[in-house]
Amino acid sequence: MDALTLLTTRRSNKKLAAPAPDKAQLEQIFQAALRTPDHGKLHPYHFVVIENEGLNKLEGLLKDAVVELNLGEERLKKAENLAHRAPMVIAVIAKISPDVAKVPEWEQLVTAGCAAYGIQLAAHSQGFDNVWITGKWVNGSALRQALDCREQDEIVALLMIGTAAEKTDRECRQENIEEFVSYL
Repeated sequence: MDALTLLTTRRSNKKLAAPAPDKAQLEQIFQAALRTPDHGKLHPYHFVVIENEGLNKLEGLLKDAVVELNLGEERLKKAENLAHRAPMVIAVIAKISPDVAKVPEWEQLVTAGCAAYGIQLAAHSQGFDNVWITGKWVNGSALRQALDCREQDEIVALLMIGTAAEKTDRECRQENIEEFVSYL
């Protein structure tokens, strides 16, 4: 797949099944993520792969966050299913260094976001579908602790990765770029 096709055909898919990337495929996925633009070469990100029994732990952590943050019964039901929507979840954590004057915190956060997108594109290039989720539960203290977040760190993505559970003929829509682009 050429680069432009890769970029214009990636789409989110919430209906995922096994298989997920294997160890060799994950190595390539993370190599792609590490090529993200990174002012100051800070590598302000960390990735946590969650699969197998880890998905059960993730479910418990999400439920704990719902209770802790008082997100309601509907979110509690969603948390029960969310962790098992895909055979693999990759958490992307922005590891912020607030003491680096030449690289502001917002830029470090964007770099982590770019790394998350790099993971999505690399997974797509290998035939895996994925979806990027967040939600208020990423602020749950037990989840943050389990993902080794310091106070200044942010969980920027829970990337669900797997194989499309249903084949679809759905085309990627062409956007009207005039709504998003202007010229100076």
